[in-house]
Amino acid sequence: HNAYMSYGPTSARSLNAQWVLSSVSGIGLIHSCCDMKLLMPQVFDKVNQRQDTIKWNFSRYQPDVVTICLGQNDGVQDSVKFTTAYISFIKNIRSHYPAASIVCLTSPMGDFTLTKALKNYLTGIVNAVNKSGDKNVSKYFFSKRFMHGCGTHPDLAEHQVMAMEVASYIKKLKKW
Repeated sequence: HNAYMSYGPTSARSLNAQWVLSSVSGIGLIHSCCDMKLLMPQVFDKVNQRQDTIKWNFSRYQPDVVTICLGQNDGVQDSVKFTTAYISFIKNIRSHYPAASIVCLTSPMGDFTLTKALKNYLTGIVNAVNKSGDKNVSKYFFSKRFMHGCGTHPDLAEHQVMAMEVASYIKKLKKW
């Protein structure tokens, strides 16, 4: 794993933007894989997921864009439970980053069944958040499944394609 070469940081570099990555292998929103007991809402505000006494200082960095890519490790879940948790997570992020555009992404590794579910979930989530008054939340669906690396993860070439997709969406969204 080389996070620097993954699609998020690569997208940011292509936009000449600073980036901060909060990622944990196997973590989910309401269900993590591999017997992991942690969930992303429990650790996204930490500097070190295992030593949760060190909190991230949100005031030191205010991004223009926050992307959220959760759901792969959750799998298909009860839609009400998943969407409720996702909306709560967005509200938590919004409390720290009031001016940021928040973009909800489908999993680039999702199979047909999961991708279909995530598209439905994210459409409902974004519609609900927009309807509640936060119009600065949107969704982006990856063009296809990227899975030619180890363990059906994207390989380096696929990360480049994914980065181009995300960067293109952000350019259009932010009118950059």
